[in-house]
Amino acid sequence: MGETKRIVYWIRRLSEIAMLGWLSVMLLMDLAVAANIGGPQWLVPGVGVAGMVAVVLRRRHRLDGFGLMLVLSFGVSLALGLTGERGAPGSAETGALLVLTIGVLRHVEPVRRAALLSVGSLAVLMAEGVGRDYDDAGLFFSFVLFAGWSMAAGIGGYLRFLQERRAEAVHSVRRAERLELARELHDLVAHHITGIVVQAQAARTVAEMKPEAVVPALDAIASAGGEALTSMRRLVTVLRAEDRAGRTPGTSLADLRHLTERFSASGPHVSLEIAQGIDNGTLPPEVMTTLHRVLQESLTNVRKHAPATACVEVALRLSDGFAVLRVRNFGSVADARGADPRVSRLGGGFGLVGMAERVEALGGRLYAGRTPEGAWEVVAEFPLS
Repeated sequence: MGETKRIVYWIRRLSEIAMLGWLSVMLLMDLAVAANIGGPQWLVPGVGVAGMVAVVLRRRHRLDGFGLMLVLSFGVSLALGLTGERGAPGSAETGALLVLTIGVLRHVEPVRRAALLSVGSLAVLMAEGVGRDYDDAGLFFSFVLFAGWSMAAGIGGYLRFLQERRAEAVHSVRRAERLELARELHDLVAHHITGIVVQAQAARTVAEMKPEAVVPALDAIASAGGEALTSMRRLVTVLRAEDRAGRTPGTSLADLRHLTERFSASGPHVSLEIAQGIDNGTLPPEVMTTLHRVLQESLTNVRKHAPATACVEVALRLSDGFAVLRVRNFGSVADARGADPRVSRLGGGFGLVGMAERVEALGGRLYAGRTPEGAWEVVAEFPLS
């Protein structure tokens, strides 16, 4: 990436030098014409010099330089036309005006203002052709200047179109990313608050029999609340930022282990098995993120709908060109008889539909249902190529 930036930088520098070189050659031509015609024609090379300065400073003083060139060029054309002196259009002057017109059409906001300024440059160029009617060649000069302006306007308009399309694409990507982050925030809130509610109910039950065990339960609730706030703060910060930021949740196998350990600390025991040959470089980051979300949603469903489950089995394996995540528990998600209704009303985040959408977006498949052994399992498959 650094090498590419250096190449682009030097291409821009060389193109700038080449453009100034051409304007310098045009200025020498203007000096030769002024020496031949004499009189007020000597004003034309002066306007050409001002145009070259405006081109050099166009990125910092685009509108100021462009406006100054319009005034100077029109003033010289008006002076030559009213006095009846012989004169000819300036090459450097015209070239600078066309370069500045391209920049105005490309960068000035809003586009209506850019269009009006470009029409102003056309009027000045036409005045240049009519007011400097050297040997009755005004019509020819006007045609050539109009052709040059048309080319500059076409280039500037096309560059503006590319810039607008790129800005729209960037906006669309950012909006999609923010929607994705908002959905992740929704899942994080559902996961953490479900855990907090379950721990609070457990603390109330324990308080009736073992009051001394309430303090550890309250510590667990406080810890879960802190984790929820940290996760939400991180995602909200990304949502509010203008630039895209990297997302940290669920990008490594360590996140999967941490998720199962946190769940086991306040709920059914979770056994996590990661097959040999799978490491952080085996799966793409987007697959790792989706694995994390599928596992999180599955464990949240277990906690909400099957709290009597004794054990949850989680396995991540490679099979026939697919990475397969299997989450299995022996308490049916569909059977919520043991679930507290206040927990069930918390909602299910994406649920099975949302998980399927995530997995299928990466070319994978998702299955959920009861096994012949009576267990409830969720299986997500992701292609490795």
